[in-house]
Amino acid sequence: MTKRILTAVLAFTVSLCFLDAKVRLHHLIGDNMVLQQKTEARLYGYDDAGKKIRVTTSWDGKKYNVKTDGEGRWEVFVKTPAASFNPYEITFDDGEIVKIGNVLVGEVWVGAGQSNMEMPVMGFNDCPTDNLLETIADAVNSSAIRFAKIPSVEKMEPQEDADTKWNVVTPQSVIYASATAYFFARMVSRAENVPVGIIEANKGGTRVEGWLSRENLEKYTDEPLDWESINKNPGQNYHHQMTWGNGTFSPILKYTIKGILFYQGCSNVGDPGNRYSERMKILVEQWREAFGLGEIPFYFVEIAPYSGNPAKADKTWSARLREQQFRASQIIPNSHMVTTNDAVYPYEITQIHPAQKRKVGERLASAVLNKVYGQKGFPADSPSYESMKIEDDKIFLTFKNMNGGVNRFMDIDGFEIAGEDHVFYPAKCFAGRGKVFVFSDKVPAPVAVRYCFKNFKIGNFGNALGLPLIPFRTDNWDD
Repeated sequence: MTKRILTAVLAFTVSLCFLDAKVRLHHLIGDNMVLQQKTEARLYGYDDAGKKIRVTTSWDGKKYNVKTDGEGRWEVFVKTPAASFNPYEITFDDGEIVKIGNVLVGEVWVGAGQSNMEMPVMGFNDCPTDNLLETIADAVNSSAIRFAKIPSVEKMEPQEDADTKWNVVTPQSVIYASATAYFFARMVSRAENVPVGIIEANKGGTRVEGWLSRENLEKYTDEPLDWESINKNPGQNYHHQMTWGNGTFSPILKYTIKGILFYQGCSNVGDPGNRYSERMKILVEQWREAFGLGEIPFYFVEIAPYSGNPAKADKTWSARLREQQFRASQIIPNSHMVTTNDAVYPYEITQIHPAQKRKVGERLASAVLNKVYGQKGFPADSPSYESMKIEDDKIFLTFKNMNGGVNRFMDIDGFEIAGEDHVFYPAKCFAGRGKVFVFSDKVPAPVAVRYCFKNFKIGNFGNALGLPLIPFRTDNWDD
């Protein structure tokens, strides 16, 4: 059969299908979904062009009428009630009825980023998660948590839909959910007493440029955007710019959400200057504009201590990326960074996927519960460097967000001190009343302090609420 005849046959077959068409729903609009509470949530899909559709919501019996456009697309905004564990139904009627059920109303968040967000509860090969059996057994209590994983695919053009479905958390299904996002959802669900839906739109190994749109890449970068240039190294397609946003994130942009969780950065280690934080800011602006929901919360995770080569653990490539992430939290409105300096084990120096995902997810949840949902009892802000004062051979440090004082007075680890020669030595530390002073017998005239400013260095200093000090440096040296 010639190519021309085959094309004609396919077109005829498609036209016959449309003659018998009924309401077709976007894949995120389906059984077991979670709708954002107390808002106007968007429902959307496809049908024949010019078709009239009636949408009925069971929680209030209200009917909404909508007509498809010339390309067969339709969307309607439905008024959602307060969160509830009661299952609802939604009916779509264009003369033939389509009904979806077990719909909950609660809070909806996106889990975006690269592999540490993608990492499921059961872990990756050679990358386990902590407390797996406990998590599986406890999942029987989390059926009000639902998750939908968008397939990680790359496309040159933005996609409208993706082959996905909503999954109810059970002991059988929980192992496939994003670990970080699941532990976030579990704490939020229990603290707020609401269902929580997580839309997972992520891909391991991606750079921040992989999620930026063509328009933003053209405007703010010099990244090539033709396929031949993008795909010049097919073995590292996860580093491709633009294509992951088009294929994996664009399909969710019509869904009504509460906010975005983001865990990414490892693949941008080595970026010069402020490039990473500036591009991260552009990405957040891009996503907020695309969702059309205003300045939605953007909460993200600092990359954990890591050194692929233990001999390079004292280098500062990863530390400089973390510094950029903290800067991003300062320049992106309604954003927040949780630090993970204490969320790795010493033996995980070469483990890019640390096991303590519960700590990370719950730390995100604690910050969101405090800042987004107003539960001020939950700790949110890690301590961060504020100022230093040199007195003789000592440097006195003050920090923001100490919240009740320091977590320890003795055996403080992670601080280093240097003189004009730029050579850092481990510092002796004394702490109290939210302050620290550091010194070293090898540095009689100190000028700079660093805390865990290395590829891999686990510190143990934090505030009285259990949040670790964000790694920092007081210098701007290149070494």
